[in-house]
Amino acid sequence: MQRSRLGSLDVTSIGLGTAPLGGLFAPVSDADAEAALAAGWSAGIRFYDTAPLYGFGLAERRLGAFLRQQPRESYAISTKVGRLLRAPDGAAAEDEHYKGAPRERPVFDFTYDGVMRSVEESLVRLGLDRVDVLLVHDPDDHYDEAVAGAFRALQRLRSDGTVKAIGAGMNQSEMLVRFAEAAPVDCFLLAGRYTLLDQGALDALFPVCAAKNIGILLGGIYNSGILANPRAGAKFNYQDAGAALIARALAFDELCRKHGTALKAAALQFCMAHPAVTVAVLGARNAAEVADNIAMSQAPAPPTFWQELRARNLVDARAPLPGGA
Repeated sequence: MQRSRLGSLDVTSIGLGTAPLGGLFAPVSDADAEAALAAGWSAGIRFYDTAPLYGFGLAERRLGAFLRQQPRESYAISTKVGRLLRAPDGAAAEDEHYKGAPRERPVFDFTYDGVMRSVEESLVRLGLDRVDVLLVHDPDDHYDEAVAGAFRALQRLRSDGTVKAIGAGMNQSEMLVRFAEAAPVDCFLLAGRYTLLDQGALDALFPVCAAKNIGILLGGIYNSGILANPRAGAKFNYQDAGAALIARALAFDELCRKHGTALKAAALQFCMAHPAVTVAVLGARNAAEVADNIAMSQAPAPPTFWQELRARNLVDARAPLPGGA
């Protein structure tokens, strides 16, 4: 598998995202989770992204149980800060997104002390002595607190060698641009904002990251599922997709079929063609999905597909395409 540089880290250009292993949208068994992680390892994946939010600790526990069986220097792992898991008073209602999750629920905390507690608690759940990358997670309504507290804590942890890279993970690019100017970050995880359906990251984020040598971990490449299976009821940005978005995704799917390629292959290869993208973080809930993701990365869409995509102005003219189309 191809390798990339993420600050001082050497990482695989495809990473495994663990939100599905936390039961995103549907419960996942321990056996399926372990099989997914084993399939990724066998395929050569050596970068793993997780967070306390994913299954309210379940994804971290499952990932840690697997990685503890592997040589520590052979992989890199990122987790996130900004949410502490706490047991609610009384019974916990089933969450909208995570199914089969533990009783604990996330509580926002972007303070310096909260971040330090979050790191300690993540290491306990993972059963590891360290992580490699720490990201401030979804501080959309907490910009000032994140700059004054969370990023100050992350800079200390990087300076003392506890972690090797720091940044933020969000579903928007505008605030990441502000963080790039406000804090000395190494990377960002951007979810769903550079895809066949949304190229908003081209406006400001990718240029500033190129100028400051900030790596991009790109998640949400299938936009929560609509670019994997465009149909009524498909998800976009973790919510039910509207009719207009489904129609756009179906148009991409029709073009793919015309040129004998798969929509998922086109969606993945489009994202990986941009030089700002360091790692494509692909979620999976079982071994078959891992294998499919790998296959989609290794089955190039034909040049005629990219040429027609460009000719029909279906993506931003500034977006680089595979093969220079």
